Amino acid sequence: MVGIIHTVVRSRRKASTVAVMGAATALLTLAGCGGQGSSANGSYGFPEAKQEASSTITVWVDADRQAAAKAFQTANPDTKIKVVTYDGSANGSNSFRTKVQLFDRAGDGWPDVVFSSQNNDAAWASQKTAGKHAFAAVLDKGLVPKDTLSNFTDGSLNPCTVEGRVYCLRNDLAQAVLWYNKSLLEQFGYALPTTWEEYQALGEKVAKEHPGYIVGTAGDAWTPEVFMWGSKCQANDVTGPKSVTVKTDSTECKRAASMLDTLRDNGTVPVVSVFTPEFLKKYTGKVLMMPGPAWYAGAIFNNPQSLNVRAGQLGVAAPLPWRGESEAATGNVGGGTWFVSSHSKNLKAAEKFVQFVTTADDYQVDVAPGYPAYAPAAQKWVAKQEASKYYATPLEPVVTAASRVWDGWGYPTFSQEAIWAKTITPGVTGGKSIVDLLPTWQTAIENQAKVNGYQVK
Repeated sequence: MVGIIHTVVRSRRKASTVAVMGAATALLTLAGCGGQGSSANGSYGFPEAKQEASSTITVWVDADRQAAAKAFQTANPDTKIKVVTYDGSANGSNSFRTKVQLFDRAGDGWPDVVFSSQNNDAAWASQKTAGKHAFAAVLDKGLVPKDTLSNFTDGSLNPCTVEGRVYCLRNDLAQAVLWYNKSLLEQFGYALPTTWEEYQALGEKVAKEHPGYIVGTAGDAWTPEVFMWGSKCQANDVTGPKSVTVKTDSTECKRAASMLDTLRDNGTVPVVSVFTPEFLKKYTGKVLMMPGPAWYAGAIFNNPQSLNVRAGQLGVAAPLPWRGESEAATGNVGGGTWFVSSHSKNLKAAEKFVQFVTTADDYQVDVAPGYPAYAPAAQKWVAKQEASKYYATPLEPVVTAASRVWDGWGYPTFSQEAIWAKTITPGVTGGKSIVDLLPTWQTAIENQAKVNGYQVK
């Protein structure tokens, strides 16, 4: 059985833009830097604490990344680390940021390394807070070797990059692709769609010829990241340190919304979460196709607790373009990031840890369930997955999708998933169309952006 492909993409997305420490940062006083013994002119581009080479580093991981810490300890027994497990800011809990704010006020207690399941933490972690310098250490001014950074999948460090500086390393990637049941497709005599228009037409045909079968779902909070993002809907375009463009009335937004409305109405794209008993009861054995993140492979299809699709049936295709477009765009749902604390008293050990867990075969190839962001490891990881003989097709479309993530959907401090779940999902389940709800979505995004200090255009 193959582990979860918990991918997030070699995206070409523009990095979320947030204010970076300017020249004034270098002039911070010791008190302003927070923590005793800080140097106002750190060699790595941020004020550094007095270094203690033999000190223990504290590493925060979620439950799934405990294996990463264990792999590091096995490979580096002489490096002292203390592992603390927390929720990884999962489901938008914001626990990482909340805890750092507490440490900033106390002037002590920061961990040396943190894993986060969120892709937008660099938006706040790269900024000075409450008079203290930014939590995240700058990684691309000597702390992490250039050769290491250059080997990450093209675009994968975009969520970590703020105003041209890299503040974190990506763990894994989660680009959206088109999953399909090759056996069912052949049994029904259907051709694999090559555009979104063909996808919709096939959905309409399935509704008439094979009622009860589905070609996707729209009941999860990440629905906009699969369909709206992949349609280049400009609902989340971060254009500056604190500015965002929101335009949900565009053709790109309306075409995706209209397609979802049509397929929802005929029952082939139900508004049901893939992680509910209702979904399993109604649609086990009935999923013909499903656009979604790469990690659906292990989390949903190749999972005895979910759809449990048999080996040799699951195929994958590259993201679909809209008619007239020369190249498809796609969205992204998840992944993870590793941060080194600028307050660390043992930066060398902290850097050694994050470099290992993001690049070493010992973890990323041999243990990690997700598609590695580090390209050399990703190649080996794909080969390992294909060697399992589970998939009905090669996994090359997953690799292709990694470079197709549209760069017009940014990484602000607020969650688009939360906004969609609060505004669109209740409206749709109440019988309204997504097209009619686009103005409501627009207003909700604008309001949330303003609450978070963004200027909305």
